[in-house]
Amino acid sequence: MDLSIFFKSIVDQDTSAIVICGLDHKILYLNPAARERYKKRGELVGKSILDCHNEHSREMILRVVEWFSESVSHNIIFTYHNENENKDVYMVALRDDNGKLIGYYEKHEYRSPECTKPYDFGLTKPNS
Repeated sequence: MDLSIFFKSIVDQDTSAIVICGLDHKILYLNPAARERYKKRGELVGKSILDCHNEHSREMILRVVEWFSESVSHNIIFTYHNENENKDVYMVALRDDNGKLIGYYEKHEYRSPECTKPYDFGLTKPNS
């Protein structure tokens, strides 16, 4: 069974922005939350993620990707905390079935507690 459609659905349903990049730093995919978050920047797929960051951030992205490539155990690194949105941000390695590094993505973890009631089927917009 090809699980790729399931994995894409997981990424697309995530309420946090997910931007997937190849090792050439080109943006391969933005989930719907990322498209909404970065819509003012225009179409980003095919552009370099490095062009979306300042010099220091570009240097750190390059260093992290180098670190990912040093060991199959180097898979996630904390990059910063965004106080305004109360979230932690990580870079995560993407690897093929053999452990070879094939790309990376940025993961956002919001720290604000959920405000809806458990199993609130009337919920129309998840807490983000």
